[in-house]
Amino acid sequence: MIPMARISLLFLALFNVTISIGGAAMAITVTSSAFVEGGMIPKKHTCDGEDISPDLKWTGAPSETKSFALICDDPDAPVGTWVHWVVFNLPAETGALPAGLPAEATLTNGARHGKNDFRRLGYGGPCPPGGTHRYFFKLYALDTMLDLASGCTKAQLEAAMKGHILSEGRLMGRYKR
Repeated sequence: MIPMARISLLFLALFNVTISIGGAAMAITVTSSAFVEGGMIPKKHTCDGEDISPDLKWTGAPSETKSFALICDDPDAPVGTWVHWVVFNLPAETGALPAGLPAEATLTNGARHGKNDFRRLGYGGPCPPGGTHRYFFKLYALDTMLDLASGCTKAQLEAAMKGHILSEGRLMGRYKR
């Protein structure tokens, strides 16, 4: 017998129903041509390859969106969640990021890079010490541009986003060395 909670989640997934968690609707769809949801991240996007960011594309953001923020992290790291990428103040008209986004403090469109747990600006790809790890690319639609400097941490970004998240979406990939 299948528990009712599992049937409800299956129904929501099958019919693409949007639900609200913590006040923000999970309505943004995030995709990549490099890997599918739950799929393996190609080597070129990791420390074992070119270590370049994958392309990302998203749809379904609310019309009130003023900016986007992106956090990529690995909750399976042995030292706790490891931050691989922090980008914020992506303009509202942005619907994609190309592969190999430069690790500049401020991008040409005004977006800013935060600091990852490798203590660098920009993307730092999967580099697990062992086992298969999950990497969550979490995109947030915000009702404001954030007053943060380049080089901020994930914690600083999350604090600044509090009360400003309109919607969110995510893409999860895996990598094993």
